[in-house]
Amino acid sequence: MRIGQGFDVHAFGAGDHIVLGGVRIPHEQGVLAHSDGDVVIHALCDAIFGALALGDIGTHFPPTDERWRNADSRQFLRHAALLMAQRGFALGNADITVICEAPKVGPHAQAMREHLAADLECDIGRISIKATTTERLGFAGRREGIAAQACVLLERA
Repeated sequence: MRIGQGFDVHAFGAGDHIVLGGVRIPHEQGVLAHSDGDVVIHALCDAIFGALALGDIGTHFPPTDERWRNADSRQFLRHAALLMAQRGFALGNADITVICEAPKVGPHAQAMREHLAADLECDIGRISIKATTTERLGFAGRREGIAAQACVLLERA
């Protein structure tokens, strides 16, 4: 088995929604990012790439490459799933925490789990999504941005 962890953060900017776990969520701001800025998927991809010892998301999808401008991050996750399968691994489980004051994650967690499970071709019971605040401390507490961390266990398929 292999274990990996990932982290991603994006600053808030102009916009009327954010994308988390492939779900478009109305919000008074968007995120500043080259792709769609989905911190959940970016952290999850980094955890998978880390468990496979394949670098990070920027290695596979460089922000300097215009092909990935405004890209749907779900394609990044499907790529990570393909690499996982090619190397003989399957997802044991993924545990993801979103760090923000807003928006509320709970009402969207089930849809996020469904998207992630579909892209990883696994049972939804292998995906955990939860959220926390920073008690108004730091950039997330000041509502300047949003972050996510992910931990994965990969098992031999």
